[in-house]
Amino acid sequence: MARVIAEKEDVIPLLAEVFRTYGFEGASLARISEGTKLGRGSIYHFFPGGKEEMAQAVLGHVDAWFRRHVFESLAEHEDAVAGIKAMFDDVSRYFLSGQRVCLVGVFALGNERDRFAVMVRDYFTAWIDALASALVRTGRKPKEARMLAEEVVGGIQGALVLARALDQTDVFADAMRRFQKRLLG
Repeated sequence: MARVIAEKEDVIPLLAEVFRTYGFEGASLARISEGTKLGRGSIYHFFPGGKEEMAQAVLGHVDAWFRRHVFESLAEHEDAVAGIKAMFDDVSRYFLSGQRVCLVGVFALGNERDRFAVMVRDYFTAWIDALASALVRTGRKPKEARMLAEEVVGGIQGALVLARALDQTDVFADAMRRFQKRLLG
């Protein structure tokens, strides 16, 4: 049954869960309609560009959340150590302690990778850059900071996949603790 949603922004988190569950290719219009509880007409009213526009809006929404809560916090926190700790807390909260897959990662690995390559690359680059910058402010040399940032961001992504594959969220939580210890001692 269709429902009334007043704003396009209200639909985006619902679309995110559809894409997170089925991927871009598997997110059929029927599944999108079911997941958003919107009729096709309402969906196309909000997203006349179709599924591609929906995916761009979802990726933009994820990117905006991470920029506000993670990347900017890492870059602007006066105490770099506190900023890095906050990153781990916010990332754990966002991914529901490993229960939620990374939607940007889903898009990076699927057939749609090339279609959204710039958005995916910019998201991961911003995260790595922000973390590396914070690590430099803790006293790490730039090259070491960059390598550690790449290792940790990649490790977080891998821990999400592994937690889902094993259906054990403690895998993610344990990895997050190890990464934090590796960065902060």
